Amino acid sequence: MLERTGYLLLIVLVLAAVGSSLAVVQLKHRERNLIAQLSRLQHESDRLDGEWSRLLLEEATLTTHARVEGKARDELHMVLPHAQEIAQVHR
Repeated sequence: MLERTGYLLLIVLVLAAVGSSLAVVQLKHRERNLIAQLSRLQHESDRLDGEWSRLLLEEATLTTHARVEGKARDELHMVLPHAQEIAQVHR
């Protein structure tokens, strides 16, 4: 009886060790996949940060007062009104 209990205990311990080993392998595989995904997302974030910086610079360039005034004058043929042509509206 004691010998049989020893074999059962040995089988249980071997199964526990194999199960634990399989769990470690599965977790390591998942960890590697998550690290690879994190790396891809960090690269994408860096790329988007660079694009955002370029867009901010482009916006600042396109919205300068001199540029807007030049576009209004050249493309829309707008001119500044004379003082007598300006009227204030009060509410």
